[in-house]
Amino acid sequence: MRATCPLPGGTTVVRIGLLACALLASSATGAGNDREGAPLIIGHRGASGYLPEHTLASYRLAIELGADYIEPDLVSTRDGVLIARHEPMLGSTTNVAELPRFADRRKTMVVDGVSYTDWFASDFTLAEIKQLRAVQPRSDRPQQHNGLHEIPTLDEIVMLAKTAGVGIYPETKHPSFHDGLGLSLEEPLLAVLSSHGWNSAQAPVFIQSFEVGNLRELNLRTQVRLIQLIGASDVHADGSLVLSPPYDRPYDLQVAGDPRTYADLLTKEGLEFVNDYADGVGTWKPYLLRTRIHDPDGDGVAEDRDGDGRVDTRDRVVIGDTGVIAAAHAAGLLVHGYTFRNDADVRGFPDAVAEYRAYYALGIDGVFTDFPDTARLAAPAGR
Repeated sequence: MRATCPLPGGTTVVRIGLLACALLASSATGAGNDREGAPLIIGHRGASGYLPEHTLASYRLAIELGADYIEPDLVSTRDGVLIARHEPMLGSTTNVAELPRFADRRKTMVVDGVSYTDWFASDFTLAEIKQLRAVQPRSDRPQQHNGLHEIPTLDEIVMLAKTAGVGIYPETKHPSFHDGLGLSLEEPLLAVLSSHGWNSAQAPVFIQSFEVGNLRELNLRTQVRLIQLIGASDVHADGSLVLSPPYDRPYDLQVAGDPRTYADLLTKEGLEFVNDYADGVGTWKPYLLRTRIHDPDGDGVAEDRDGDGRVDTRDRVVIGDTGVIAAAHAAGLLVHGYTFRNDADVRGFPDAVAEYRAYYALGIDGVFTDFPDTARLAAPAGR
């Protein structure tokens, strides 16, 4: 049910979720830095459930709602400046399609083996990027903030985080693609961190990537904590992972002819390999807690378990712990899980709070969430 809720700082958003506005108001205080020993709350693209992702407004709201870290995905402009966008393609998250002066920038490029026709950040200077405004890419989320916020640079995000007393959790997006354009992500990232005194093991920084090679390179150049992301394509009816290109393996391993998949990196041998260059793994949730479809008559077709008149991920049945968290911990690695959302993909649970609590009980070390307030609300009492 939709509810219009006031948020800190006078912002009003339409909330699509299961929690009442009163719960939102009670959880939307503090910066989340007094929870020693609790799982980290990572504002996924900011508070992207409420405001357009990867904007300073979204990051600020995430901090107000209790995020310990804010997560900027990093791509490069033509002049080598790192900006926050989920992908190098700009069409779905900005108003670039509405600006006739940039119409001729639309082109087709191949990113990690997939062809896209779009506008690419690498064809724009920073000055041109600053002419764009962010939009909400998900049609089921609030649209009234579209066109209000510009695209931030990594430098601006670090300044915000330092002022607010939280950390940053940047992801280097498609490093092989950027390398092919002669646009490094790693060097400018470390340069910005160094300029702010955050290029050290003690800095409140994690760097994450779905590729392996750039993390191995970063391991030789910085003491900042590194996280190997682990993805998949989908989930089978029985809860096993679907591994189909381009989401089956790190793209740089594919290019190199390395047959290892993301699932292989979570085996005992794979975790030992990851431990050579990273401090943890950032895994898609189904790797950590297995669910299956509700299929009481055994015909292979999912049925409505909760009786709400629709079949969705909430109708899945929780089988249990896959053992990945314990195995990763035994290998000396942290485990951060993605992505927790009130309004989508709550697998096997009646609501988002129940889902968080199940993962907290498994011993997860951090959660990427579009709704940091709900992650705080669900956290264990006293933590």
